[in-house]
Amino acid sequence: MPKIKSNSGARKRFKPTAKGFKHKQSFRSHILTKKSPKRKRQLRGMKQIAASDVPLIKRMLPNV
Repeated sequence: MPKIKSNSGARKRFKPTAKGFKHKQSFRSHILTKKSPKRKRQLRGMKQIAASDVPLIKRMLPNV
């Protein structure tokens, strides 16, 4: 039997946690000059994936 491959894009974007997965927030990579410091500060951390999306990510990352 061949090995099951992980989705390489998902592997780079999502990190497993005890309760599911976490991901980096969007809108934080470029064009930061027009965004307020409060907005940039609130986008800084990692966020938990919604419970409804966890099965989709588990399917993309079978070996995690």
